[in-house]
Amino acid sequence: MEAPILITGGAQRIGLALARHFIAANVPLIVTYRTRHNSVEELAAQGVKCIQVDFNEPNAIDTLVHQVSEYTPALRAIVHNASSWDCEKLNPNHDALFDDMMRIHAKVPYLLNMALAPLLQASQEVTDIIHITDYVAEKGSPKHIAYAASKAALDNLSRSFAAKYAPDIKVNSVSPSLIIFNEHDDEAYKAKTLKKSLMGIEPGCKEVIASIELLLNSNYITGRTLAVDGGRHLK
Repeated sequence: MEAPILITGGAQRIGLALARHFIAANVPLIVTYRTRHNSVEELAAQGVKCIQVDFNEPNAIDTLVHQVSEYTPALRAIVHNASSWDCEKLNPNHDALFDDMMRIHAKVPYLLNMALAPLLQASQEVTDIIHITDYVAEKGSPKHIAYAASKAALDNLSRSFAAKYAPDIKVNSVSPSLIIFNEHDDEAYKAKTLKKSLMGIEPGCKEVIASIELLLNSNYITGRTLAVDGGRHLK
């Protein structure tokens, strides 16, 4: 069997769009999900290996590594997409909030990269680890302080793992700002947000997918962060 790509958080939004993209290209997939949305049934029906995992559970990493290792002897890539948008305003338990953000955005990718490296190295080609970070990792965010710090930690992991695993595994980050709005976002919020970038558009998941494809198809890019922010850093 061709070595599959593992996508964490592959049942909704960007992760789901990426999974559908790879399905259309006949790329074998493993996706993790926390909540069993209808999309999980859709993916499973198309041959995707879907693994339920709650990364807040104590044995989640060991269980996931075991299931992935039982399913395949090699991996083509890992895309760390699982994320949480919790913030200080919505979660007054700042102690727990910080730990939760660091766990999902930094500790989980760190442990998976360490544990699954042998499967990536077992592939007969150069393989990839791709971290989905965030524009705020560079700038910070007064409304999402713990979130921004954890995404910055994830971005930094890209450089450390790139040096550790070269030349067998390339490790990079994709750093998006606005990609797609949420269903509950009102028109005033949308207008305000669109003005934050030079391009002024809601680009859609295809921009992140194109960035990931660029990294997967490269034989030379590693330890880098690919910004997908519409020129927002210049505003």
